[in-house]
Amino acid sequence: MRINAKGQVTIPARIRKQAGLLPNTEVEFAYDGGSEVRLFRRGRISKKKSCGEALVAHMRGKGDIDMTTEEIMALTRGPG
Repeated sequence: MRINAKGQVTIPARIRKQAGLLPNTEVEFAYDGGSEVRLFRRGRISKKKSCGEALVAHMRGKGDIDMTTEEIMALTRGPG
């Protein structure tokens, strides 16, 4: 395993799974002053919203058309 030009390294999937390192998990590093660097999971997993969740949250309650669900569904189905 090598550090790339940007100082990044890929944590193998097996180790990420065993350590519970999911996407958006906050981590921190500790250097012992010798030859070891340790990685620690910091706090809880981030509750950052996905793009889809952020979009739904933004759009929620913004509808201003006074239609029933049945009327909207009839429009989406088209002539039938």
